[in-house]
Amino acid sequence: MNEENHEIIANEVDIEEEIQLKSGSDAKDERLGVLIWFRISRIFNQSLRATNQHLKQWDLSAAQFDVLVQIGAHKRLTQQELANKLFVTKGNITQLLVKMEELGLIKREQEWKKKWLSLTEQGWELYNNVVPKQEAFQASHFAGLNREEKQQLLGLLRKIQKNNVED
Repeated sequence: MNEENHEIIANEVDIEEEIQLKSGSDAKDERLGVLIWFRISRIFNQSLRATNQHLKQWDLSAAQFDVLVQIGAHKRLTQQELANKLFVTKGNITQLLVKMEELGLIKREQEWKKKWLSLTEQGWELYNNVVPKQEAFQASHFAGLNREEKQQLLGLLRKIQKNNVED
C-alpha cells in the first residue's frame, strides 16, 4: 500500500470518528480535542507546502517571506524583536538572516549592543511585489467561507491561542 492510500484511509477513519463524536458525551471531549489538533496540524502542513511552492517563483521560502514581511511592516527591527515576533530564538534565525543578507534583501547594522535589521532597496522592491500577491494567495484558501464564518473561525483560533500562551 502506498503513502497516498495510507492518507486516504487515515482521512476516512477521521471522518468516521468525527461522525461518531457528533453524538458525543463528556468522555469524548478529549478525543475531539485530539481530532481538532490533528486537523489543524494537517491544514498547517498543507498550507506550508502550498506557500513554499507559491513563493518559489520569487526564490523565497515561507520563513524568508515571514522575515521580509516582519521587517517591512516595522521598517526596522532588532534581531531580538524579530525573533520574538517569529516565536523563535535569536540564534534560530541567524542563518536565515545571513542568507537573506547574502541575497541583498536585508542589511544588519550594529548599534551598541543591538543588531538592527532593515530592508535594502532590493528587499523593498521584493516586499512591494510579493506581499500583495502572497496575501491574495493565502486569502484564496478561505474562499469557501463567508465573512461571518471567517470571523467566527478567527475568533475561535484566537481563543485557542490565548488558552495556550505559555507564561
